[in-house]
Amino acid sequence: MQGLFVTVDPDRDTPDVLRAYMGVFDSSFIGLIPTQAQLKEIADDFKIYFKKVDGKSRTSSTMDHSAGTYIYDARGHLRLYAKYGMDAASLTHDIQILLRQTR
Repeated sequence: MQGLFVTVDPDRDTPDVLRAYMGVFDSSFIGLIPTQAQLKEIADDFKIYFKKVDGKSRTSSTMDHSAGTYIYDARGHLRLYAKYGMDAASLTHDIQILLRQTR
């Protein structure tokens, strides 16, 4: 299995920033930084919402965005979508079923 993370804020998330962020989750994750055009295409394809929100100062901002996990099989077929907040036991159970099916 390989974890991939795609930033929705490519202007702020430099390779160094994204590498440090991935380390918080799992250092084996790969962080991807799309161009703005690629990000729009990805968001459309995956039906992802994102919007930059002004912060309290002129130079600060945050990103509102949808969150979820897309799990693909070895052939690149989408097999599972896990909504943000899905408990670990349920997600582990579903992934184990998928892994058994690939043997």
